[in-house]
Amino acid sequence: MSPPDNEDETQPLLAARHDSYDSHDTPPKRTPLPTTQLGIVLFLQLAEPLTSQVIYPFAPQLIRDVGITNGDETKVGYYVGIMQSLFFLTQAMTVLYWSRLSDQIGRKPVILSGLIGLSISMYCFGLSRTFWGLVLSRSLNGALNGNIGVIKSMIAEMTDTTNIAQAYAYMPIAWSGGGVLGPIIGGFLAHPVERFPALFGDSDFLRKYPYFLPCAVPATYSIIAWLVTLFFLRETATGPSIITIPSVLDGRDGKAGKRESLEDARDPEPESEPAVPLRQLLTRRVFIAGGNYAFLSLVDIAFRAVHPVFLATPIDLGGLGLSTVRIGRLLSVFGVLNGIFQIFFFAPLHDYLGSKLMYNIGIFTALPSLAMFPLLSYLARQEQTVTTFIWFLAVVQIAISIGLSLSYGAVFIYISSASPNRASLGATNGLCQLSVSLMRTIGPAISNSLFSLSIEKQYAHGWMVYYILMGITVFALWTGSLLPKKPWTMGK
Repeated sequence: MSPPDNEDETQPLLAARHDSYDSHDTPPKRTPLPTTQLGIVLFLQLAEPLTSQVIYPFAPQLIRDVGITNGDETKVGYYVGIMQSLFFLTQAMTVLYWSRLSDQIGRKPVILSGLIGLSISMYCFGLSRTFWGLVLSRSLNGALNGNIGVIKSMIAEMTDTTNIAQAYAYMPIAWSGGGVLGPIIGGFLAHPVERFPALFGDSDFLRKYPYFLPCAVPATYSIIAWLVTLFFLRETATGPSIITIPSVLDGRDGKAGKRESLEDARDPEPESEPAVPLRQLLTRRVFIAGGNYAFLSLVDIAFRAVHPVFLATPIDLGGLGLSTVRIGRLLSVFGVLNGIFQIFFFAPLHDYLGSKLMYNIGIFTALPSLAMFPLLSYLARQEQTVTTFIWFLAVVQIAISIGLSLSYGAVFIYISSASPNRASLGATNGLCQLSVSLMRTIGPAISNSLFSLSIEKQYAHGWMVYYILMGITVFALWTGSLLPKKPWTMGK
């Protein structure tokens, strides 16, 4: 059947036909995306990058303020790394549970739980005045939220092979939006009493909790996203145990043998193949797809974790010595450039290059991005200030690092195609996300600890950390060579 010419929001979501066609055949006509539902998914997805990115500009100063370092600048990186890693550690402990649960009861209830978890933990983070309070808040943030794997499953279920690359090209809109807004919010609203005395000078509360305001913004956004999800997002999972909101509100048992939504009641669908046991997910293709996702995430999170610490570190110790506000501005540049590039160039580049080449090109861009750190450090030490030329190079570094984002859309396609069947999409994404969360747990802690060790001991002029990260990137390129030229066919 040919795809409809126009999208009808009163009809069921597109069937996820993850079939393939021979490279010598004429590619099928691209199926239109369910734009309204995809837009809602991107809207609620923005909550997670906002909560993670908002703390980056003020994280080094926050560590100084809580007094855990006792004034030792070389230890700031250690504690920033620990704080960043805790989210991913607790997420690793729970993400597979949330993803498998979404296969059983539906995507929507799990997403609603995750959004509430994000909101509560961010309010708590803003009210924390001790390092251990920050530790507990970040731990809750990760443990209560498993949305990232569930959202990928929803997008895979909304699409087919003709438009899945286009759908995944839009996913970075949320991350780019968080990459723009998060640093701006964090850099602008931290210490509001000092920055905006006319507005907040009389607030004893904000003087006592100088980081509450920037944390409250993404926390409140998560509540708004929860309401949008509750009333407008359609369920994409199928099965007799799926919980539907209308049945809950009607006082029934909350389960239905067919999908329903607040907008419509669906026609009965054929029984889908049941989700496979966890043991049967441990296949070679899942290991290859998940392993590449894990090493991509390790390279990416290591770069993103070291970057703001490098920017905040004094020039004489090997950084650029920038203020929180200037760091926020610089990081927001990445979000803007990344969003533009992903929206307009990912899908055409993917169609031209293919998933494997695009993935490996993206990984390769980490090498020049990391090589820019020693260059910037050397030039800043020579000038003893951040000149216009150094600023230009810092922006070039950010622009080059956009390439890493290209790899995500490509590897998501491999992960979806590695699933044994549609009913196991959540568990497959959850298993891969588990490996990613483990990498993201050790990534910030190791990279920032290596950064602190490098500048404290002046190993390789303080640049040892960058050489080690380059070595990890080379290994990630090797794992990328294991991917097949074209993604697998689901269930075959």
